[in-house]
Amino acid sequence: MQFFFNFGRYLVLMKKAFGRPLNFRYFLRQLVAEIDAIGLNSLGIVAIISVFIGAVLVIQAGYQMQNPLIPAYTLGYGVRESIILEFAPTIVSLILAGKIGSSIASQIGTMRITEQIDALDIMGVNSASFLIFPKIIAGLLSFPFLVLISMMIGITGGYLAAVLWGISSSANFIAGLEYWFVPFEIVYAIIKATFYSFLIVSISSYYGYYAKGGAVDVGRASTKAVVYASVAILLSNLILTKLILG
Repeated sequence: MQFFFNFGRYLVLMKKAFGRPLNFRYFLRQLVAEIDAIGLNSLGIVAIISVFIGAVLVIQAGYQMQNPLIPAYTLGYGVRESIILEFAPTIVSLILAGKIGSSIASQIGTMRITEQIDALDIMGVNSASFLIFPKIIAGLLSFPFLVLISMMIGITGGYLAAVLWGISSSANFIAGLEYWFVPFEIVYAIIKATFYSFLIVSISSYYGYYAKGGAVDVGRASTKAVVYASVAILLSNLILTKLILG
């Protein structure tokens, strides 16, 4: 019963969050600030994760493809497919669920326990739309960009690891990158990233918005936001993969 209660309250909150902004100019300023917080501030960790993912994939795949019957270009092809289809959209989003989700839940939760949200409601402001809507739009705009950056850096990291450590030649790796490339895979990754961004921001906002008590409770709300956002990402990953590629 607790699940249905939370899910129903979540839907009601999302309906309120998508209300029309009272001041469009102020909404744009909030949106720019949220894009900076969600997108630009996450570039560093996305770059670090992606380059190491690409390098590790090359090492592991190279170890498993030592059979001379396997074509030399298979390494580049396998690394490209793994990064584009799964690692860039899903693994990066799981990491960002911890970084961005905890930040959003803590920010909104602190405003709740310090009665700032109550003050907005008393003044007649739609607090859900005022606080959550810019974050959702910023996430929808930022996550596809971050995933595309992750793809490029991950593949580049894999290429450098393959060439510098002698796992594959530059020509063979590039041939694998070019082999049987399907542009729709990029679209598929962006679709997943868009869904994940909405889940991370909305679930984190929900737990922050309904936080109660003191600082310890805000911490608990942040933990719940990260855990449930991660579970939602994994579940939606299964569903989207089955619907789009299955």
